[in-house]
Amino acid sequence: MSDPSEILPERFRAWFAGRGWAPRPHQLDLLRIAGAGRSALLVAPTGAGKTLAGFLPSLVALSQRGPQKKAAGLHTLYVSPLKALAVDIARNLDAPIAEMALPVRVETRTGDTPAHKRTRQISRPPDILLTTPEQLALLIAHREAAEFFSGLRCVVLDELHALVTSKRGDLLSLALARLHRLSPGLAAIGLSATVREPDELRKYLVPQGPLPAHPTAGTPFRLHEDTANTATGPSAGPLSRAGDEQGEGRALSERGSTAPRGDDVPDPEPSRPSRQSSPAREGWQVGPPMADLVTVAGGAKADLRMLDLGRALPISGHTAWHSMPAIYDLIREHRTTLVFVNTRLQAEYTFQELWRLNEDALPIAIHHGSLDAQQRRRVEAAMAAGQLRAIVCTATLDLGIDWGDVDLVVNVGAPKGASRIMQRIGRANHRMDEPSKAYLVPGNRFEMLECQAALDAVEEAAQDTPDARQGALDVLAQHVLGMACADAFDPLDLYDEIVSAAPYAGLTWETFEQVVDYVATGGYALRAYERFAKILRGPDGLWRVRDARTAQAYRMNVGTIVEAARVKVRLGRTLRGKPGTVLPKSGRVLGEIEDEFAETLTVGDTFLFAGETLRFEGLAEDECLVTRAPAGTDPAIPSYAGAKFPLSTFLAERVRALIADPFAWDRLPKQIGEYLLQQRRRSVLPGERDLLVETFPRGKRYYLTAFPFEGRLAHQTLGMLLTRRLERDGLRPLGFAANDYGIAIWTTRDVSERAALDPDFIGDLFAVDMLGDDLEAWLDESAMMKRTFRQCAVIAGLIERHHPGQKKSGRQVTISTDLIYDVLRKHQPDHLLLRAARQDAATGLLDVRRLGMMLERIQGRIIHRSLDRVSPLSVSVMLEIGRERVYGEGADEILAEAEAELLQEALS
Repeated sequence: MSDPSEILPERFRAWFAGRGWAPRPHQLDLLRIAGAGRSALLVAPTGAGKTLAGFLPSLVALSQRGPQKKAAGLHTLYVSPLKALAVDIARNLDAPIAEMALPVRVETRTGDTPAHKRTRQISRPPDILLTTPEQLALLIAHREAAEFFSGLRCVVLDELHALVTSKRGDLLSLALARLHRLSPGLAAIGLSATVREPDELRKYLVPQGPLPAHPTAGTPFRLHEDTANTATGPSAGPLSRAGDEQGEGRALSERGSTAPRGDDVPDPEPSRPSRQSSPAREGWQVGPPMADLVTVAGGAKADLRMLDLGRALPISGHTAWHSMPAIYDLIREHRTTLVFVNTRLQAEYTFQELWRLNEDALPIAIHHGSLDAQQRRRVEAAMAAGQLRAIVCTATLDLGIDWGDVDLVVNVGAPKGASRIMQRIGRANHRMDEPSKAYLVPGNRFEMLECQAALDAVEEAAQDTPDARQGALDVLAQHVLGMACADAFDPLDLYDEIVSAAPYAGLTWETFEQVVDYVATGGYALRAYERFAKILRGPDGLWRVRDARTAQAYRMNVGTIVEAARVKVRLGRTLRGKPGTVLPKSGRVLGEIEDEFAETLTVGDTFLFAGETLRFEGLAEDECLVTRAPAGTDPAIPSYAGAKFPLSTFLAERVRALIADPFAWDRLPKQIGEYLLQQRRRSVLPGERDLLVETFPRGKRYYLTAFPFEGRLAHQTLGMLLTRRLERDGLRPLGFAANDYGIAIWTTRDVSERAALDPDFIGDLFAVDMLGDDLEAWLDESAMMKRTFRQCAVIAGLIERHHPGQKKSGRQVTISTDLIYDVLRKHQPDHLLLRAARQDAATGLLDVRRLGMMLERIQGRIIHRSLDRVSPLSVSVMLEIGRERVYGEGADEILAEAEAELLQEALS
């Protein structure tokens, strides 16, 4: 264990002591490692002091600077996935800096930072800058980026586990590679919650190969000389010499494979022109470069329970309306409660129900991504000040903002992932040595199974964080344009820099050339159109941005978050003398709703938004005009749904295991055990690796239900492909419905009869070759594929949402990308963006990869039951049919009636 007196200056030791604290061992370890100029990953549970540990090396180094004749430049860069988190960190840093009188200036730089302040930060940078991945992308694309970052010594990446699983993580990895080049010896510190594969994050933090030096590069980060000499810890060097005492064999012993990703990623082309010699030829041991690893074990075990109402839950539905009084009672019994939900729609509904029950006039607020930014900031400030008793929120508050006196977390609905629920639980107490208290509130009986699986996973501290992702090509295209905006680039140097980023370590030279060609021409099919040419190659062989307008368009469209087109929701003011007349631009903006949802409304429709029931008054320019509906008005139209989390593969496996093991049913609520017994009597329960398929008639239709337990996205893709096959076989499918657990397809012809005539029919229906020609044919005409392509086209800059002085509407973007999609499919089917869209389809909206794993798993393990009526298990997915436009209490009554009818039929 490190001795604080050896490494921590006196004023820091006094500050800790003055607060009644002692520096934790992992904080000192991180100080020692980063002080020696090495990168490190800190993996620790919530409340372990990760943030202070991440900044401690920088604060110590800055405190030891001598008098500065001129501004020293940027020393430390902090990158957060949330703007609010960056602002929160700035507030928390102010205290130790002021109390120790440190000569340190801290500033934030987000999308909300005024333009004049951003300009000043370039010429007079602070010591520590707190920012987001998008703002970092803009900074490295600035003409003065090389000088701005030349003195950078440390970069802190907070909530790293949440960043690396998305395209934002790809963008950040490319920016980090550029920072490593501009400032060799840069120490990268990753802060993460507990993850399944920490080595993937360790590789992310350091260059995955030698980098070409930049002419303005600075010197490595060091504390005072004595500290650097005493630094110890696991080896982090990207390459270690054979026989080197400090690093011998450590990288290889930590991680045996030298491949940065799976075997499906090709190695860089051996014939690529290169200016670099091979490390292996110079006597170096080549291993997977990884940062040092600092882990924090222990922490108080969470007090996590499933809310038991002592009554039977419905088989379907997700509102958890039956639990609202119990949730309100929990809010009354605790100081501050975070009520997490999985969608914005559910947030609006839950807030309304809790407000309706709020006879004590408790201060309860709502927080989600569609609300106006100022309203969100007011809620956050009130929460931090301890002025709220509860806040209903979505994933916007999943990450590590310090919310003060939160002592209870309630998760409404199934958690969908073990790691996600652990993250949310950590919002309660936010202290490592005290247990976090939380309740899981299932919305239906199937969600009880999922909640029990999550309880087991938390008890075992099991994780289900996703695997490392392969870098997206559309993000790479955006980055290439950004680097041309910064300065002319040599393709060889830029390639070497890009493949040093972990997600792109397997990028081939040929693919890189295709990306550069796309940015330069738009691709073979579009090269005749000058507007798609973003960069030009000069006589010196260097690539430059075409003109100032192109550079400005890049700055206005940077980023990877492509949300559905939205319109502002403005509260209009009615004229007293003219009833029904609403003045546009007269009231405050409440937030934004999806364009597609707004277009379905007609004047007089009511819907939930911002915790209120609103009356739609019309669309004016890019705004949705609304007024407050009279008190007691029920919303006639459901609010927008927002994003839905898919069931994680890890929890899906545990749910299947629970169903397959009758001895585990004793741990389940009595009602779910009885439900499974009814299914076993009426039909059969599948084994852990089996697929149950049931066919039965009902009314004038015939039904096929199947239960893969692989999540809604994979099931929707499965439904699309199965209906194509059934149509080809003459069974005339009419439609399908899916949830996280199963799928139902209805036809006009009897599937049971066909299966009786051909015993292999059901097995052939679910054959793996479904992902061959059927998938290709469907993708060619799929609206979901067009939507995926649209997102890639916007990220890659093919279609620009924002132009100087104007903005494209969502409809304009859709029309533009759909036309280009059809052109490319016909004339250049191997176009870079079509490939990028197919790569996204594997794990995104279509979840093809997971579907393929399921089809492999069930081969030879399909159980088909031909029934004379619906089974108890099939009732759950049958209730999904036709409920897209229904929500709220009316929906619950309809579902209850349908459920009672179906169950009576199933059990008769």
